[in-house]
Amino acid sequence: MLFTIVFGNVIQANDFHAGARWISINKGELPPNSWIAFRGEVNLENENLSDIEAKIAVDSKYWLWVNGEMVVFEGGLKRGPKPGETYFDRVQLEKYLVPGKNTIAVLVWYFGKQAFNHQDSGKGAMLFQLGQVEKPIKIDWKARIHPAFGNTGKPLPNYRLAESNVFFDAQKDMPKWITPGFDDSAWLEPTVIAKAGEKPFGKLWERPIPQWYDSGLINYTDIKVEKNENGTVVKAYLPKNITITPYLKVKSSAGKLIDIRTDNYRGGSENNVRTEYVTREGEQEFETYGYMNGHYVIYTLPVGVEVVDLKYRETKYNSEEIGHFRCNDPFYNKLWEKAVNTMYLNMRDGIQDPDRERAQWWGDVVILLGEILYTLDDDGKKAVEKAISNLVEWQKPDGVLYSPIPAGSWDKELPCQMLASVGDYGFWYYYFYTGKDELISYVYPYVKKYLALWKLEDAGLVEHRKGGWTWLDWGQQIDSALIYNTWYYMALNAASKMAEMENDTDYVNECQGRMQTLKVAFNRDFWTGEGYRSKNYKGSFDDRGNGLAVVAGLAGSERWDGVAKVLNENFNASPYTEKYILEALLMMDKTEQAQERLKKRYAKMVESPLTTLWEGWGIGSEGYGGGTYNHGWSGGPLTLMMQYMAGISPGEPGWGSYIIAPQLGKLNEVDCTVPTPYGMIKTNIKQSMDSFSIEASVPAENEGKLVLPVNEGSKKIYFNGQLIWQEGKTVFLPANINDLSFYKREITMKVKGIKDITINIEQ
Repeated sequence: MLFTIVFGNVIQANDFHAGARWISINKGELPPNSWIAFRGEVNLENENLSDIEAKIAVDSKYWLWVNGEMVVFEGGLKRGPKPGETYFDRVQLEKYLVPGKNTIAVLVWYFGKQAFNHQDSGKGAMLFQLGQVEKPIKIDWKARIHPAFGNTGKPLPNYRLAESNVFFDAQKDMPKWITPGFDDSAWLEPTVIAKAGEKPFGKLWERPIPQWYDSGLINYTDIKVEKNENGTVVKAYLPKNITITPYLKVKSSAGKLIDIRTDNYRGGSENNVRTEYVTREGEQEFETYGYMNGHYVIYTLPVGVEVVDLKYRETKYNSEEIGHFRCNDPFYNKLWEKAVNTMYLNMRDGIQDPDRERAQWWGDVVILLGEILYTLDDDGKKAVEKAISNLVEWQKPDGVLYSPIPAGSWDKELPCQMLASVGDYGFWYYYFYTGKDELISYVYPYVKKYLALWKLEDAGLVEHRKGGWTWLDWGQQIDSALIYNTWYYMALNAASKMAEMENDTDYVNECQGRMQTLKVAFNRDFWTGEGYRSKNYKGSFDDRGNGLAVVAGLAGSERWDGVAKVLNENFNASPYTEKYILEALLMMDKTEQAQERLKKRYAKMVESPLTTLWEGWGIGSEGYGGGTYNHGWSGGPLTLMMQYMAGISPGEPGWGSYIIAPQLGKLNEVDCTVPTPYGMIKTNIKQSMDSFSIEASVPAENEGKLVLPVNEGSKKIYFNGQLIWQEGKTVFLPANINDLSFYKREITMKVKGIKDITINIEQ
């Protein structure tokens, strides 16, 4: 089975009827920020209404009503499953249709411009097929440009965004155009632009992720009103930073301009998106369809506008949070909650920031995919699968991989982000946690083609590959040679394991040979006796490169104390690479040092009233790259808390076996729940000066390895109430324990065939 079938179905001969056509107005050659209204009449008197579905594709977004009832709020995905190709949605319509005459209304928003996150087809158009492929149902369409939509004046959204500001003049509105009985006799018959699968829209891929969660219109948590000589400013507060579309109901004379934006309008020091609404006479209501995010919405109303009601609609990636982490320290709980909220906000059409760019940078994805795997249900994983598919399908003919993708105005390779993507923490990490062999078969040719671009120098280290943008991290004291070699080593390691799965023995040998050569050169040329430093680097020890040397496996355990000292004294990394530094400390069993560093680094974010994590250690001028206060890469500690502190991880691909090896450090109690394909793993772990206990609910059919702390003089260990260890000796081995061993202040036991486990250790 092709992996693309898992992520999104490429159009096949039987996906669309031969008569399926893209339709628009005036050949679809529309200016940017055009809104097209389509009305279709269809007679279903002789049709079986059960299981009637629509297939809908647009450039760029759509809203769908059937018989006046909203069916889809913001359908469609930004263009680019592959360059020149388009996504389509399947929408079940059975419960909205009636026997006889039905009215279908579609509002299409054509972005009309290239962006970091969207490839423009050059045509604003819609493809809509109703019914089965072998028996499509004819729809009589009418269309026109919606006259109420237009363009705001400056300031406009920054150049990275495909979306324009939303402008709506209610004096030019078409009331009830979405309902049956509306007079559309003056509307035009649409123009046929292309057949399904033809240029400029290209092949069609089925939407691989769910339609957005839609809360419906709900009340704000609080509203504050400030009046001045120009009118009224209303601040409408949200429960936290979320993605919303604001709504208003007002009484007004005609021609009053209302501005709608969030507190995050200048997030990242750039203009994001806002809405302008021009009133008509009387009482009226309006909801902007361009989503925004922030902690509160700002309605600026001129004199003469009376507020009747204000609400908002939350839309977000539709996946349930089923993994959880709690402990006795409120700091970690708050950090975990902020990381989850930031993760959700960074999931939309792609895994992306929701503010300045809405673009899918793969260095961010590598960190976010761990958070998604530990917290979300299977629908959440589909976002990662789409991201993987996008990355490889946009590979250039010469083998270069780059992000953000999908893209219309960006094509620059960030070499180390691409190595991270194809390596141990990217594709391989996702495979190991899901066990999807088809992933490896799918990505392997692309990975091999990309790594062919990388060469070793005669000395055995990797050649510096400039790429399109040699970006390694924000901040100072960056030892680039260390970072390049560590990421390349991890990419080789993942490629070697992929090649083994694909029975490509020659490439296994090539990768492993390069790894061995690089490891010798890395330790020969970079180890100083106190830490790792490249010869041409003149700054203080780079905490990034030293941490990455550990997680890559380049630093042997005999050098861990030296690296730990470097990580105790140097704090140059941004939150992007901080995740790997903290992980290095945890891997070296320096748990308390990791916790101390984590608290030092994240204190300002955790203590802030803001409900998301930031791009840098400060905001704006105190941060990096514009300083957004919503950046998914900062959520790496979420994964570390669940994978290391709670200690829950897969023992083999797809959780065929599991490991519980908690590292509580200074914590006294941890509750953790982690989703696996075999069910949830739930643990409650407690420790004190003289005892340690764990209660766990685990998949009974899988073998688990429990690695628990003991002292050499530990008195007793009880397993489900039975004494199994006393004074350093095995007393009794229950049938469910396959192995029991003691090594270096740890006891390891392998269990199987049991769902509920309770272990008590008397120290």
